[in-house]
Amino acid sequence: MKKIYYLFAFVALAFTACQKEPVLQSSTPLTSKQTLTITLQQSDYAELASGYPKTTFTIDNLSDANYYIPQILNAEYLTAANGSTAKVTYTVSSLYFKTPDSLYSSFPTGVSYKLTNADYLLLTGNKYTDFSPAQMLEWMDEDTSVYQTSVNDQLAVVTFTPYPSTLTPPVPYSYVRLAAHAWQQAYTIQPAQYTQAGVGKYDQFTSSNTEASLVSTFSYFLKNDFTIMDTIKKNDLVFVSFGYYTTTDIQRVKPLQYDGNNFVAPYTSIGTATFIKANGSWKAQPIITLTLSAADETLIANSSYGTASQRSDLASYGDFDSSWTIADLNNAMILVLTKDVTTPQTGTNYNVIYKAYIGGTDVNTTLVFQWSGTAWVAQQH
Repeated sequence: MKKIYYLFAFVALAFTACQKEPVLQSSTPLTSKQTLTITLQQSDYAELASGYPKTTFTIDNLSDANYYIPQILNAEYLTAANGSTAKVTYTVSSLYFKTPDSLYSSFPTGVSYKLTNADYLLLTGNKYTDFSPAQMLEWMDEDTSVYQTSVNDQLAVVTFTPYPSTLTPPVPYSYVRLAAHAWQQAYTIQPAQYTQAGVGKYDQFTSSNTEASLVSTFSYFLKNDFTIMDTIKKNDLVFVSFGYYTTTDIQRVKPLQYDGNNFVAPYTSIGTATFIKANGSWKAQPIITLTLSAADETLIANSSYGTASQRSDLASYGDFDSSWTIADLNNAMILVLTKDVTTPQTGTNYNVIYKAYIGGTDVNTTLVFQWSGTAWVAQQH
């Protein structure tokens, strides 16, 4: 089912979060030519001076991996000899949301905004200083609102007085504007929920809360919120907005998908990129990029990879929905590589770009392969 689910948060509470310390990555200096195999940990991302992976602990695509990972390698393995290689595994978030982390300061430089009495009257036909959920969304999209110049992939945390007043006090609620979509409501963690999670002193989570513990915490809140569970269906998607502290206060957005029993991190996979030390600096290995053509998609649609329903959907829409397994995706792309690349080169990354149907839109997504000399080998698992 291709559906995105967005709702206001209404709090149902009875939870104490379990928090774990992150596993630290060893950064012992190397003094000779090395062949490294590395899985990035949260502490590795902390080596970055800036950029979204520093706080999300994920990398959206291979292009970004080739930009950010050498910075980490140059910080942690600077003394490795020229000719050293590193195979680096990282968490990929295929759900592309350009600004999931934003400074929690006032609009327009930050994401926080509180409606004034005059703002309510900007909504066509409105005469009151409160909004229903539907009116709030309408106001966000009005040409006369403060968000009339909003761009895609934007986050807004807005405080307004809700109608009817029995809904909830006037506390901040979050909205996300994804590419090719209007503003959508997100599930915003509320003050009482921070308290139940054991982080109520400042109403924010920190790096001591692992990504797995955040998913578990938010899943508990969502499963105990009747306004969510009353209509939720398997594969529905909920965006969770929450306060987070690194070296400053930010607001993060984490997408969760309902698997029929729990809310889990959706559209994530493991990416692998290879790097080489040359002229004193780590760099990405050579890359050849291929984008699936209509003929390639037809080839896969007529293959035995994926289910009949998935192949039929691919033939109709020209994209891959989230139900494809990574194994079937890898086999499908290898089928294309075998046809399209007649003289593959060893030691080169072959990036295959395909359209993944994510968040109601097609997102260009990359899988990486290498030629071993006798066979194609997927670089993600």
